[in-house]
Amino acid sequence: MFILRLILIILSLTLVFGCTTMTVRPVDKSLKVKHTCIKDGEQMCLDGQMIGVIRDGFDRHGVTTQIYSGDLPSDCENHLSYYCEVTWDLATYMKHAELRLYQGNAQIGYAEYHLRGGGGLSLMKWQSTKTKMDPVIDELLNGFVKE
Repeated sequence: MFILRLILIILSLTLVFGCTTMTVRPVDKSLKVKHTCIKDGEQMCLDGQMIGVIRDGFDRHGVTTQIYSGDLPSDCENHLSYYCEVTWDLATYMKHAELRLYQGNAQIGYAEYHLRGGGGLSLMKWQSTKTKMDPVIDELLNGFVKE
């Protein structure tokens, strides 16, 4: 009887709180990333917030940014591409996002946010893109400090 109650409690908590994961391979601060060009991928995110959140996050770490569409400008040594998935449950919310930072053709950093199980009944799934992505960006650029 105790085991059954314990299992029901664990399952209930999983449904209520959901589970988020963050996978980050931070940028080596010795690479001296000062400016990054960001590929405009806003049309895939649908929430209209992602690119602003990324720019604010990079600025917070002293990395200036510019947006480009089409081909990468020739003067962009560092560039970022991003991808996100938005889903719906009474309202839209971001359930997955990836950031890939490159220097030339070499990937120098990677960051991922993922809401497992769709968030269940957790109200945290409707948190803003900023609330979800700020810790991810901070970990990606850990060691970079705005001067």
